Amino acid sequence: MRTGSRVAAWAVDHPWALTRDMLRVVGRVLARHVTGAERVEREAFGPPPPPPAPRVPGAVAVLPIHGVLAPRINMLSDFSGGATFEEASAELAALVADPAVATIVLDWDSPGGSVAGAGEFAARVGQAAAVKRVISVANFQMCSAAYWAGARSTEIVAAPSALVGSIGVYCLHEDLSQYLKNEGIVLTYISAGTFKVDGNPTEPLSDTARARLKALVSEPYERFVADVALGRGVTADAVRGGFGEGNTLTAVEALAAGLVDRVETLEATLARVAVPSSSPAPARVGRAASELALEREIAALGFIV
Repeated sequence: MRTGSRVAAWAVDHPWALTRDMLRVVGRVLARHVTGAERVEREAFGPPPPPPAPRVPGAVAVLPIHGVLAPRINMLSDFSGGATFEEASAELAALVADPAVATIVLDWDSPGGSVAGAGEFAARVGQAAAVKRVISVANFQMCSAAYWAGARSTEIVAAPSALVGSIGVYCLHEDLSQYLKNEGIVLTYISAGTFKVDGNPTEPLSDTARARLKALVSEPYERFVADVALGRGVTADAVRGGFGEGNTLTAVEALAAGLVDRVETLEATLARVAVPSSSPAPARVGRAASELALEREIAALGFIV
């Protein structure tokens, strides 16, 4: 199997709390960069921006969380504008510790991401919301792992054209057995351990492998549901049956189902919660200087993320 195929397989064989369309993009981006099929040259964008102006007491801070979410996934975050749970956690902790910040606005535009780290980050959002007002704004996508964390906020807002929800977890088994047979290719696994190669892509999925994969998605799904129920003040059954059942919802649908508290733009939210006009504008936290570079790199790959 080609290197690119192996990389793409890595992306789909692991549990993700991510929209299906974006999961395919993840695999293709990783494959292109590992194989060198399409290279992206980095550009210099001048000196870093000046430090933000000192905050005044009662300030509002905006933390952008954009792109695919994953732990330490540096290749994807560098080339495709994804976010890491570690970086977002550190920035959130800094805002919680800042005595001048009264309100933290999480500016979400994410299709979700890896199950690994999602529950832990959701817990950190919940801990922050226990100390300060934390408002999650779907601007314009807060799905799957992004909603998992956002649900623990004090308040959830969806922009009018936002997509919200996709409460679910899945993984994918790729059965290449017929393709390999047609190509006259026979792969033989030499292994130790009863289930070491169970579920490999060169043969149909066995009953034992199916059961194992089901367990790998069911356990984080239950944690996902529990966190959403805790954050929204409803029962787990209400989340399973009334929060879209894995579907992505429009802003209006999400409001009707109880996934969000109001439909409102990010700008309107900031105006609503802002400190007096004599104070500095809400401070943005994050790698704003790199956003143009990331947009150009994504465009060069032919993707709209």
